[in-house]
Amino acid sequence: MEDSRVEAELVLFSAIDSLFEKTDLKPIDVDMLVVNCSVFSPVPSLVAMVMNKYKLRSDVKSYNLSGMGCSAGLISIDLARDLLCIYPNSNVIVISTEIITPNYYEGNEREMLLPNCLFRLGGAAILLSNKCHERHRAKYKLIRVVRTHKGSDDKSYNCIHQEEDHEGNLGIKLSKDLSVMAGDALKLNIMTIGRSVLPLFEQITFVVNLVGTKIFKLKWKRYIPDFTKALDHFCIHAGGRAVINEMQKNLGLSDEHIEPSRMTLHRFGNTSSSSLWYELNYIEAKGRMKKGNRVWQIALGSGFKCNSAVWRCNRTIEPPTHGGPWADYIDRYPLSVQEVVKL
Repeated sequence: MEDSRVEAELVLFSAIDSLFEKTDLKPIDVDMLVVNCSVFSPVPSLVAMVMNKYKLRSDVKSYNLSGMGCSAGLISIDLARDLLCIYPNSNVIVISTEIITPNYYEGNEREMLLPNCLFRLGGAAILLSNKCHERHRAKYKLIRVVRTHKGSDDKSYNCIHQEEDHEGNLGIKLSKDLSVMAGDALKLNIMTIGRSVLPLFEQITFVVNLVGTKIFKLKWKRYIPDFTKALDHFCIHAGGRAVINEMQKNLGLSDEHIEPSRMTLHRFGNTSSSSLWYELNYIEAKGRMKKGNRVWQIALGSGFKCNSAVWRCNRTIEPPTHGGPWADYIDRYPLSVQEVVKL
């Protein structure tokens, strides 16, 4: 427990300190706080830990989300958006992390050993605001959040499961059905978000293909909508190489589109819900984020869930000259797919 608390303080406080430095925000300016972490839920809570460290106001509305998997970051963003719709002239800080110390698996079950190899320490802090005078400073505007939950299906519910093995060792078991369940959740999410971001021609072509193959049983090749006509950048949860490959195939994306996810997995491992923000920072560090660009964040997590968010860039973002997770490494990337596989 003590080691887990030390890890949590390291991640949370480092991320918040960096956020305060970059935004010139003061603790007294924080109106709402959302923290998400799946497997570590201490008493007092992580959000209380932050409140105590920074001596936040007693009327700050605070929320601690646990047990919601790698896609919890976008659930936190959805919650923050709803709060901002209710409370005007407010600032919300969202912190996404995963504390891995208490969930290191010490047994020998193969399906439970994989998380030990994938998951790594990481976290991100994000500031959202609906204050009018902050508009000129904001990097992005949130366009849409879509949440898909397949928990009513038994296979989806059990494909990522925290349990004990036959020797009593606690760990997270990844089912062989994981890829299939992820694909099903992704398809439902795509169908929902596609209606709001895709050009009309792409929507009509997709519907005609779906009706022809499902209802009239025509032997047409499945049509994959071209999301690159509506979106400029893609941040796909760096859950593992197989997950990234499957997402690239299902969405029909190029290696360049999938580059932020591959490089994030290579450099940082699976940092759970914070991986999307490492990927977004990769795009910024490469100088690729231009005014008007739209970026799609897609996250998969236990439950089983697929959550996604679309942001529009308010201004061209210059690569940071110092600081940030990629500061000392960005010139080494991208590696080729072959190099990533070899390493």
